Amino acid sequence: MRQLALDLGLAPLPTLEAFCADGNEAALDALRRWLRERPAEPLYLWGPPGCGKTHLLRAAALALTERGERAGWLDADVAPQPFDDGWAAVLLDNVQRYDAARQAAAFNWFVNAQTPACGAPRPLLAAGDRPPADLPLRDDLRSRLAWGQVHALRPLPESACRAVLRRLAAARGFALPEEVLDYVLARHARDLGSLTALLERLDGYALRTQRPVTVPLVRAMLAET
Repeated sequence: MRQLALDLGLAPLPTLEAFCADGNEAALDALRRWLRERPAEPLYLWGPPGCGKTHLLRAAALALTERGERAGWLDADVAPQPFDDGWAAVLLDNVQRYDAARQAAAFNWFVNAQTPACGAPRPLLAAGDRPPADLPLRDDLRSRLAWGQVHALRPLPESACRAVLRRLAAARGFALPEEVLDYVLARHARDLGSLTALLERLDGYALRTQRPVTVPLVRAMLAET
């Protein structure tokens, strides 16, 4: 029987191995090469919300950390900071949401990564919700994001979504009945990011109420929120 406890450390880490690449194998291969070869040209990933962009960037950051390296990270919710010569790489997430200050910081990081004051050039990995040419960014930053490899990410098909949700639930210690998956996929946003967030809420709600994960439990949770 599961114990009522704080929901800490249950979510699996965002690793490359945990990424379901169904239809996105080329992008995953490109990211593995980026980590292995550290190319001078940037790698840019784009696609709709929930297709795995942030997962891949965080997986890259985790891989660098496991090597004992640090990386600069910037997204729309992180305050810009000066470029650090101690960084081994630069990662820019959700670039379509950057305001003027973050665009200026991203451009500065780009220049310093390509021509650092000391050491070899640093690789740059970025992600957004649209191709570089369509980004609402300053021209010099937009052109640099388009300079290297660009890979589109596609949303997972339903069968792959089901497999991922079952795996995430198993990692948290519970099973997802088929009728719960049917109910959720018929009534909730179908992108994987939203579904993963719903799964986390469902797990916490089941722990608090000490009830098994069933369709009535999902109904009760959604009625409360």
